[in-house]
Amino acid sequence: MEPPNLYPVKLYVYDLSKGLARRLSPIMLGKQLEGIWHTSIVVHKDEFFFGSGGISSCPPGGTLLGPPDSVVDVGSTEVTEEIFLEYLSSLGESLFRGEAYNLFEHNCNTFSNEVAQFLTGRKIPSYITDLPSEVLSTIAGSIPRRGMAESGRHLLKASCGEE
Repeated sequence: MEPPNLYPVKLYVYDLSKGLARRLSPIMLGKQLEGIWHTSIVVHKDEFFFGSGGISSCPPGGTLLGPPDSVVDVGSTEVTEEIFLEYLSSLGESLFRGEAYNLFEHNCNTFSNEVAQFLTGRKIPSYITDLPSEVLSTIAGSIPRRGMAESGRHLLKASCGEE
């Protein structure tokens, strides 16, 4: 019996603040943040991400964000491109429709975590998935969520070329 093909799975990590979070978060939030993370999954020679427009893809590093700030090796998968694209299509029609996007509770990092687990059985780093609760636990967390979520939605759309 032939061994299965293994395909590398990478997590692309972008700091939407371009370093400003590291400098300004202690003043604005009273807490040190290293970045405002946007993530995507790279597998089968494409980069896949989720935003208010739903699930999108591009060549790796092909968003308006440019090259990622860091790349995390999530592992390898036996899932073929055909099966993966069927899975994504199913997600795009259910859990990850564009209107389901929420900056704090159902965002690009939620998507990357879900897809990473499907492909490799591994989660993405907790410093990324824990960021919304860290922000909301600060004084600034008392700002109405809706206003911050809307601002974040527009920032992400602009960063990924959706506006």
